[in-house]
Amino acid sequence: MTYQDLLQETLSSSTLNEPKLSEIHDEIEVQSHWFAGHFNDSFISNHGQKIRIISPGEWNRGAGPDFLNATIEIDGKSVSGPIELDLDSRSWDLHGHSTNPDFDGVILHLVLRDQAPTYFTRSSTNRDIPRVILSDSEVRKALGRPRLTQALARPGLCLTPLAHLSSDSLHSLLKEAALHRAQLKATRFLRTASLHGESQALWEAFSDCLGFAANRLPMRLLAQRLSIKKLSKFSSKETEAILFGAAGFLAPDLHESSPTDSREYLESLWQAWWKDRDRFEFPAERLPKWSTTGSRPGNHPQRRLAALTTALQTWTKIYKLSQSKPPWKELDQHFQALEHDFWTSRHTLKSAKSKHSIRLLGKSRITEFFINTLFPLQLAENEDAWSDYEKLHGNTPNQKLKRCAERLFGSAALTKPAMKFAWQQQALLQIYQDFCLEDHSDCRECPFPEQLAQW
Repeated sequence: MTYQDLLQETLSSSTLNEPKLSEIHDEIEVQSHWFAGHFNDSFISNHGQKIRIISPGEWNRGAGPDFLNATIEIDGKSVSGPIELDLDSRSWDLHGHSTNPDFDGVILHLVLRDQAPTYFTRSSTNRDIPRVILSDSEVRKALGRPRLTQALARPGLCLTPLAHLSSDSLHSLLKEAALHRAQLKATRFLRTASLHGESQALWEAFSDCLGFAANRLPMRLLAQRLSIKKLSKFSSKETEAILFGAAGFLAPDLHESSPTDSREYLESLWQAWWKDRDRFEFPAERLPKWSTTGSRPGNHPQRRLAALTTALQTWTKIYKLSQSKPPWKELDQHFQALEHDFWTSRHTLKSAKSKHSIRLLGKSRITEFFINTLFPLQLAENEDAWSDYEKLHGNTPNQKLKRCAERLFGSAALTKPAMKFAWQQQALLQIYQDFCLEDHSDCRECPFPEQLAQW
């Protein structure tokens, strides 16, 4: 039995396979995953047309359709133009798109909730625009989001069968789950790479990693909207200003309310941003929504963005080093050696200078990048990479991993032997996601414990 077999057997039950009521998703987040290529590329439109996505298009910075210059096939015929993505098909009329000539060229309307069969998407010239419905299950899969955000923090029914597994059986279960998780991550990366190139896919993955929990989406949005190809045309000072300006962190009077020793740097950022502002500034409704609630100073989004802008200056080298074989010691050293005259001693744009030097990229962020991006790619190409992967120590368990440990093994203390290495932590998270977070019965009807007996 493989992990995929175990998963398939369990999902065949009515409890885990039952449909879920429509969720309310963040439209910008769905658009981000659409742009990344995390959805299928083949659909059937509301009129039965066969739709195939060739290119998802480019982010639209201003008013008008969400994506420009997209290319699709409609019943085998290639068509290019804008794409609009809405949560509800009625938004087309509610937002005035049906009477706005700027939307006349739209070639595809993507929706999560449809008002068929009486509703149609039409342009101001009364042209019928093909509409594709993105199902709940497809959206959750694209977003990597299970049915539940978390399970209750108490031991589950799988506690006993897991405890009775031999050490060899438990090891094989965790290894299979870790490899399955790595394969899923590699597949998502390669989909993005096929659309936008490997360097851009790596840029997005690295930005996502720096986002750290609540700010993953805003960081990924910046990397998608400000591609490596675009930024490579500007100087280091200009790219730094473009990233901070597009993120919404700069203002003309920012330097006036900042510490004296910060003013020259902040004023230089504004002066550089002012020149490129018209080309890269996003409307207020399209700005990334940053979160600073409960975050440590080192995790402030401005500091994470500083690490990203600093890494950008040596991106060619970073990309080249990432193509080497594990364990990427030279890349690790390069990341840890990143420095910036301003940010090596400050947490935010307006904070006072620290007495001690602060590393731009900590060991845990680097490890996360290796775990979530580089190792999955290596394992997808060569199973021999496992020997290096299994030696990589995991980071300090976060709250999600502790909750997972309590659910599966009774407590974090009892799970400690199975949480020492990164691959073990990844395996536990995958099992927790595949079973605990897909079960609405709170263990009562979950067949996973019974299926474990076959392992």
